[in-house]
Amino acid sequence: MRYPVVVHKDPDSDYGVTVPDVPGCFSAGETLDEALTQVVEAIEGHLEGLLMDEEPIPLPKSIEFHRNNPDYEDGVWALVMVDLSKLSGKIRRVNITLPERLLSLMDNYAAQHGETRSGLITQAAIEYLARHSE
Repeated sequence: MRYPVVVHKDPDSDYGVTVPDVPGCFSAGETLDEALTQVVEAIEGHLEGLLMDEEPIPLPKSIEFHRNNPDYEDGVWALVMVDLSKLSGKIRRVNITLPERLLSLMDNYAAQHGETRSGLITQAAIEYLARHSE
């Protein structure tokens, strides 16, 4: 799942990164690359805590949705990829049956977006549950 993040940098500070769609989730780094790597770990940890508390995972909104928020006006926007299939610690192999054409479409989509089949299925399930539990 791709989350938009906003990076702030003051002259005498490290890069600070805020995740608008995950309240209370932020990170920092000495370099921009480090800050973006650290924020992925922060998001994963935050979402892991939500799963452990049986809370819903917040879905990312578009950068355009957040762009006019005055809290982020001096920041630079980026998208970071979070592999939701890595969450919740325990991974369990399951056997499912899918139509061959759908499986092919899923694999092509995952490959084009740098994801895995398991990650894509996990993301789709989380998004479906989030949208239908409101």
